Amino acid sequence: MVKKIAFLFPGQGSQAVGMGKDLYESFEAAKNVFDTADKTLGKSITTICFEGPEEDLKQTVNTQPSIVTMSIAAMEALKSGVNITADYVAGHSLGEYCAMYAAGVMDLETTLKLIQKRADLMGATKGGSMAAVLNATEEQLKAGLEEGSKVGYVDVANYNSPAQVVITGDDDAVKAASDYLLANGVRRVVPLAVSGAFHSKFMENAGKEFASFVSDFNLNDASIPVITNVDAQITTKAEDFKTKMPKQISSSVHWTQTIQKMAEEGVDTFIEIGPGKVLAGLNKKIAPEATVYNVFDKASLEATISALKEQMAGV
Repeated sequence: MVKKIAFLFPGQGSQAVGMGKDLYESFEAAKNVFDTADKTLGKSITTICFEGPEEDLKQTVNTQPSIVTMSIAAMEALKSGVNITADYVAGHSLGEYCAMYAAGVMDLETTLKLIQKRADLMGATKGGSMAAVLNATEEQLKAGLEEGSKVGYVDVANYNSPAQVVITGDDDAVKAASDYLLANGVRRVVPLAVSGAFHSKFMENAGKEFASFVSDFNLNDASIPVITNVDAQITTKAEDFKTKMPKQISSSVHWTQTIQKMAEEGVDTFIEIGPGKVLAGLNKKIAPEATVYNVFDKASLEATISALKEQMAGV
């Protein structure tokens, strides 16, 4: 018996050349999303997703609209194959735009225009670096951040799971924090290949410019509760989304807390929709008792539909 279902949408780093191609070729609902993206954005998202090259796909200005397009196409294909409605939705960083679309906060064209502007602003902001810290205790992380802060600005970008946190900030400060952590019992700190320090104060000007851009759009109240990155709280009001979207660019992504909040609300089934299986892996660390499905290609979509229909039949 299905108690409550949540849709989850991945963020930057989950992209891969070829993503969405078999969905496009197999499901009219997915094809419509890709075709709309090409038309709305005035560039071939289909080519970037299906053919790359990887160098083009991994540029922030292309990565963000490509992941959003593919994820929404996968969701529409899923919904065309099984009658399913999520009880909650959330997305990791840029994935939050898919969540807002899924909740009816904005239509597809608006979602695409907003994510492209966000990508343009974030991609143009240079400087700073990021690193993933694995299996650090709260005490170790706090001490590492304090050490890094002696030489510059460093903060937490993503609370991804109890076993993974991403730090962000000035190059020297991130390196100092990383060196301290490695010297004091943390086994792995992995520098990330990013164009800038996302989810940090480096992005504050981008956030301000984005706030001005967002103000021109009409948004709807959410028909499904969205758990937002900036505070891991239930959000449904259009005005709240307008406030939180610009803030999200420079604030920490509270993903661990988001999944914990959904679990507290009774969610026992999560469906990760979009490229890769990153969120499913994080979920095992955050809510190990929950069932997790993935929709990232035709085979995984069909397997998920089959499993969901079995679950529903058992209600």
